[in-house]
Amino acid sequence: MIAFEHVTFTYPDAPTPALADVDFTVDEGEFFLVVGETGSGKSTLLRAVNGLVPHFTGGTLLGRVSVDGISTVAPPRELADRVGVVGQNPSASFVADTVEDELAYAMENLGIAADVMRRRVEDVLDLLGIAGLRRRALGTLSSGEAQRVAIGSVLTASPRVLVLDEPTSALDPGAAEDVLSILTRLVDDLGLTVLLAEHRLERVVQYATRIGVVGADQRFAAGLPAAVMADAPVAPPVVALARLAGWLPLPLSVRDARRAAQPLRDRLALITPPVRAVATRGDSIASLSGVAARYGPNDVLHDIDFEIGSGEIVAVMGRNGAGKSTLLRLLSGLMRPTSGRIDIDGAAPHSLNASALVRRVGLVPSDPGALLYERTIASECSVADREHRLAAGTTRATLDRIEADLDPTRHPRDLSEGQRLALALAVVLAPAPPLILLDEPTRGLDYAAKARLSLILRELAATGHAVVLATHDVELVAETATRAIVLADGEIVSDGAAREVVCHSPVFAPQVAKILAPAEWLTVAEVSAALAS
Repeated sequence: MIAFEHVTFTYPDAPTPALADVDFTVDEGEFFLVVGETGSGKSTLLRAVNGLVPHFTGGTLLGRVSVDGISTVAPPRELADRVGVVGQNPSASFVADTVEDELAYAMENLGIAADVMRRRVEDVLDLLGIAGLRRRALGTLSSGEAQRVAIGSVLTASPRVLVLDEPTSALDPGAAEDVLSILTRLVDDLGLTVLLAEHRLERVVQYATRIGVVGADQRFAAGLPAAVMADAPVAPPVVALARLAGWLPLPLSVRDARRAAQPLRDRLALITPPVRAVATRGDSIASLSGVAARYGPNDVLHDIDFEIGSGEIVAVMGRNGAGKSTLLRLLSGLMRPTSGRIDIDGAAPHSLNASALVRRVGLVPSDPGALLYERTIASECSVADREHRLAAGTTRATLDRIEADLDPTRHPRDLSEGQRLALALAVVLAPAPPLILLDEPTRGLDYAAKARLSLILRELAATGHAVVLATHDVELVAETATRAIVLADGEIVSDGAAREVVCHSPVFAPQVAKILAPAEWLTVAEVSAALAS
């Protein structure tokens, strides 16, 4: 169905190829997963399937890419009804006002008859379980709902291939499972071919029929999941734990790992998991008392009371739409509470001017590109140094610790989602404000980049900063957080030590905790250290 024949692609003015001699095929009805480190070329590979590379991007393409026998160098119209693409930010592709209109839009462009359009819309609404959203305005959808609508909007054109780039990166664990089960059903029941790139492998690797790895040299290798994961450069915690314990055959799911884990659970039974305490919890940096917030007539948060001390890393969790991003907007002064009181280092954030606010709070939003406006990485870093009155090179040094070796001459808009996030993180983290807020900070980051980010956040906390993460990434919480707060329907339903909160939650528990339950182990590193002691 999809064929790459010795494909090498180089972006305009790039010194090296983004893909090098890629040669593989994807059969009809496969769920094919593409993995690799941040910036390795996964998104480029996906864009080549529908001709965005090179029709839209420019550059030099050597070799041949074809879908259903049609070369992607043909006019894009030739592939429009064969390949459906859902990008990293599905809402950015919406063009209509309501869900039903969005589902019909692609068919209108293809000139499909009205009676066929109506039937296909109804089929997709039922298939994806979104019939109740039919007349909803697109701007009112949660991330999970928007992701399903984005998938539906390309399915109405009846493509034979569905290409998805990081489809679960903005979803809570429950919504991610829903989307992945929908994709599996499309493959199993309809014979659709799914090509998907994803960094959060713990969510998706068990669904794949084959896996392809884009290496650091931009070359490509593919094979069966267990064989590829045995020595892949990126691996989910379940695979990393299996490698540590020597389990064969290699398990790819929590269910299979639990079957192999009893001897390991027995070895760990007499060892107490480490306590992740705040190194030195200092004075209060932020406090909220009786805080409520609303958008128009809709209450988003109410009766929010908590305090954050220096040295804490607080993970704010909850399903999509629970109020996590709203809470960060309140703390950052971008939004005034409907009622209640917020105090950040002695002042209400919404009452401060911009220069006073940035000395107290740093926020990385869920769309990191909103913080980037220069033409190159180098100028972005130098401007940040000047604006924050930092020593020259401070922001670039912070960037190198998160995502090393980025070409300083590249435009921020040409970076991958993960690389762009790393640059925005560097701009905010470099001045080290007392309170640091991050909204989905690991979106688009591979495991190595997440580990580097976790180390930086722990170092900031150790030097007296308070860090608040609004995140769906339970593995980041397991690695980093000292405390977890769970929101539901605008209220705090759980607040306590991160280990206790996530281990007792069937939804927010990390993979290691699920495999080794009832003992409260969070990470492979903890298990490795315990076995070595």
